[in-house]
Amino acid sequence: MSSGTGAASAPAPAAHDSPSAHDPTGAPRSPGPSKPPTSTTNAPGRAEPARSSMFSSLRVRNYRLFFLGQVVSNTGTWMQRIAQDWLVLSLTGSSTAVGVTTALQFLPMLLFGLYGGVLVDRLPKRRTLLVTQSAMGATGLVLAFLTLTGHVQVWHVYLAAFAVGLATVVDNPARQSFVSEMVAPGQLQNAVSLNSANFQSARLVGPAVAGVLITGVGTGWAFLLNGVSFLAPISGLLLMRARELHMVERAPRGKGQLREGLRYVAGRPELIWPIVLVGFIGTFGFNFPVWLSAYADHVFHAGAGAYSLFNTLMALGSLTGALLAARRGTAPLRLLIAAAAAFGVLEVVAAVAPSLWLFALLMVPIGICGLTVNVTANTTVQMGTDPAMRGRVMALFMMVFMGGTPLGAPVVGWITDAYGARIGFAVGGLISAAAAVTIGLILARVGGLRLAVGWDRGYPRVRFVPRAQREQPATASVLKPQGRPSGPPAG
Repeated sequence: MSSGTGAASAPAPAAHDSPSAHDPTGAPRSPGPSKPPTSTTNAPGRAEPARSSMFSSLRVRNYRLFFLGQVVSNTGTWMQRIAQDWLVLSLTGSSTAVGVTTALQFLPMLLFGLYGGVLVDRLPKRRTLLVTQSAMGATGLVLAFLTLTGHVQVWHVYLAAFAVGLATVVDNPARQSFVSEMVAPGQLQNAVSLNSANFQSARLVGPAVAGVLITGVGTGWAFLLNGVSFLAPISGLLLMRARELHMVERAPRGKGQLREGLRYVAGRPELIWPIVLVGFIGTFGFNFPVWLSAYADHVFHAGAGAYSLFNTLMALGSLTGALLAARRGTAPLRLLIAAAAAFGVLEVVAAVAPSLWLFALLMVPIGICGLTVNVTANTTVQMGTDPAMRGRVMALFMMVFMGGTPLGAPVVGWITDAYGARIGFAVGGLISAAAAVTIGLILARVGGLRLAVGWDRGYPRVRFVPRAQREQPATASVLKPQGRPSGPPAG
């Protein structure tokens, strides 16, 4: 498929459409009798079911190899994160130095993330991942050697963190977009959700294993095991059957491809507004290291044990959210808006929680809603994007989501220090909820819908209906705008 100047206005192929690509609110656009919801077709006359089993995409051999490799390497990655921070703290005694290490790992994504997407659209993704995964494994092995031989210095850790960040610039959009080449379109949300469950499981296991290793034998062994862990995804990539991949035409080398990708996203409300929403939530709503440490220390005076409890419960909520998302066969933008609004409201409620245990229990639904926002936005953007543009679009998505948190953290930290943890947490929740409501109304307007308030069997009911349509019977289950053309809305 061409990625020249005309590609920005070309609709994505039908096999890659999602409900959100037809209507920014997730409602079908074409008039006529309502039909049971189905997802996209893989072949003429053959459709994927709207709801699948929780692990359906694991039946695909290539994806199964990819998933198992990621289980191992994600656990190693979390081990290295904990060991890296502890090593810097032990070498310098400075929390600021730990922050510098984290910043260096995110800095390449902020500086070069979009260019990484351009490269991913040009290169074969499986071969690209072999290079990036090998590079990240090598950094772990180098750190292990320096640490175990007693020659490690803090600048070595800084350099390794920056090198991992550089590899991530290409690795992240490549991994995100490669999923759509391993599974059929109807299984994409299931596969994306299982990837998130995979990551959250490693988030529970990796730090615990790292703690045991650091205490028992030292940080060097955590780095060594992380380096060795990359053999699993590399082996999985090598064992894949190329003929079973859903190959897409790569973008040819040319000038202006970065600007072309930005124009492509800007001209599609069903892409740009989910990315904007994820940017707001990532920047202001996901600063949990700032808030949870402040609540554990200054609000409840419970120390490191409470901080660990908060993070564990949130990880459990995120894992639950990922598994629930894996059961859904579609990713309507209505779900994204609702989850984002609930996420913000729950943060505000948690901000005023009077007791430690109530605050801790609220971490579970916050984790569920936060993960639902991430998975739904990810799937919506991937399914609504032309395959030739997917690398650039996913690079923008990940740059906004991952890069927003370190940019927002100093602002949120200042508010928390100046006015207290409760005010800081509440402000983050209010901004997230306000962004969800505002963008929801924008998408409804773009989709030709209006807000309608009515009564259903004695209970108030709030819903979106077509602008030209007055109140419909309360039993109507599918709302359809009238007289709207099908296909993605024009920018």
